[in-house]
Amino acid sequence: MTDESEKKTLAPHILIIAVIVVVIIAVLLWPSKEEPAPVIPKTPVEETPVIPDEPDDFTPAPAPEPVNIEPTEEVEPLPEPTEPDPEPLDVSDAGVEEALKGISDTPEIDTLLVKEGMIQRFVVTVTNLANDEMVPAQQLPVTAPEQSFRVYRQADKEWIDAASYKRYTPYVSMIESFDNDALLELFKRYKGEIQTKYDEIGEPGQPFESVMVDAIDQLLDTPEVPVPVEVYSDSVAYKYADSKLENLSNPQKQLLRTGPDNMRRIKAKLRELKSLLVDNGF
Repeated sequence: MTDESEKKTLAPHILIIAVIVVVIIAVLLWPSKEEPAPVIPKTPVEETPVIPDEPDDFTPAPAPEPVNIEPTEEVEPLPEPTEPDPEPLDVSDAGVEEALKGISDTPEIDTLLVKEGMIQRFVVTVTNLANDEMVPAQQLPVTAPEQSFRVYRQADKEWIDAASYKRYTPYVSMIESFDNDALLELFKRYKGEIQTKYDEIGEPGQPFESVMVDAIDQLLDTPEVPVPVEVYSDSVAYKYADSKLENLSNPQKQLLRTGPDNMRRIKAKLRELKSLLVDNGF
């Protein structure tokens, strides 16, 4: 592929990875409705005092005379013990990265995620995907694949090379390495910070969950098509030769370019996570 044709495809194909990584993680930002069980302090068990046996010639002492005790002022009860303040949430890039590494041992985290403005990039990408808009290259949350997008010519037509699909397999494998429940517990802690970021760039007051649902549902509605897939190039980028595919939304067209196997794995993960949300009462 020439430098010129590679430039034509760079932006949309980087966004494909954003679809894979960000939208799937986005579903996990729904907060759980289950409240943590209250911490009940243990009450020390009182020991029964041991009373020695009385001797045979024991004579009990006379009972003391009653003593009148003047009433005193009421004593204020001691305040109830309070739980220590929780540690402040670390919303820094290093904190988010460390949290992700804590629930996955895959080495791809070190190379595939952009470690600058991680929450901001996440919010921008999901919002743009939900609005069927392109994500600015400087806001993408993941790095570009090392391999270039490839096509081949046959019968005077251009077709997507199967090697292009394999470029996205490491990103899908990284997502599959995260346990759903662990991600849910992790990402619900960042809900407040994410909502604050969205209020700055989106519609203030609109729950970010609804934005995520729009993005996720678009991807789940992406049709599966047989390979090979015919494309053609204009002066800007490659396009699908089939008008039905070209008329799909941008996120759907980008998901198609991950290839049939990767797309099935992504959809399976999305359905699995959405089912988890339903089970939790969303």
